[in-house]
Amino acid sequence: MKFKKDLGYQNYLRSMEDNQTIVTEFILLGFFLEPKMKVFLFGLFSLLYTFTLLGNSVILGLICLDSRLHTPMYFFISHLAIVDISYASNTVPQLLGNHLDPVKPISFAGCLTQTFFFLTFALTECLLLLIMSYDRYVAICHPLRYSVIMNWKVCTGLAITPWGSSAFLALVNVILLLTVPFCGNLEVNHFFCELLSILRLACANIWVNQIMVLITSVLFLLGPFCLVLVSYIRIICAILRIQSGEGRKKAFSTCSSHLCVVGLYFGSGIVMYMIPNSSNPEQQKKILSLFYSFFNPTLNPLIYSLRNAEVKGALRRVLRKDRPK
Repeated sequence: MKFKKDLGYQNYLRSMEDNQTIVTEFILLGFFLEPKMKVFLFGLFSLLYTFTLLGNSVILGLICLDSRLHTPMYFFISHLAIVDISYASNTVPQLLGNHLDPVKPISFAGCLTQTFFFLTFALTECLLLLIMSYDRYVAICHPLRYSVIMNWKVCTGLAITPWGSSAFLALVNVILLLTVPFCGNLEVNHFFCELLSILRLACANIWVNQIMVLITSVLFLLGPFCLVLVSYIRIICAILRIQSGEGRKKAFSTCSSHLCVVGLYFGSGIVMYMIPNSSNPEQQKKILSLFYSFFNPTLNPLIYSLRNAEVKGALRRVLRKDRPK
């Protein structure tokens, strides 16, 4: 009996080895849409991508050119702009390419590279949003100590930490992905090489990968989101003590727009990565991915910078300087 069990187990392992496929490329399925809708979305996504590049580039240019914007808040906003440009450029061209040629494959190495950069930029943005909320908390709740707490040495450390820690955890997830065997179907049901969508093609137990995804989600999604909420609750409490009705209204308007963007980004990410086996169909998950990988980079320049009086003043000064006398 024991011999038969051992023989059966060996046959199972042999069949698994036979079914494993040497992966050289994946096919990204994208969205299942009618041709007319694909043409419409191609135009819409191209327009939004252009706005993303233009808006974030303008913010970066103004912060570099105008010395009045050389403050901790705009220092972090400049990093957010770099992340958003990189973020969008990592996924949107692939999305646009899928609309033109749905069956065009992406190489295995190219797919893993895209996954690594996507995770790096996504996790970096999570920590940057947390740091920016802390910066606003210190500015509003401890204005007299702001320059001491948020000195340039602290700001530099706070800016470097998200990039380094995010790249490290992204690399760990990609290295674990390299150990996963794939069998048969190599069609990724997504518009870019998203980690969970690739893992669904595995033909072996992926519990190590799933635990790593959960750890990453807790450290970079759930934890920062809770801390951001605490920061804004403290900020709102401080705003309620403002005597001026107009000042209170302006502060609430700014905080509410920031909270909407933060809630949209973290909320969609938490649903995607902390509830991966939810009942949401794949098409809905792809739409959720659009929010945190596409729409947020478009909205961030408008919410965090272009509505600010300081940025508008800097834009006017730069335009006036470039105008021929």
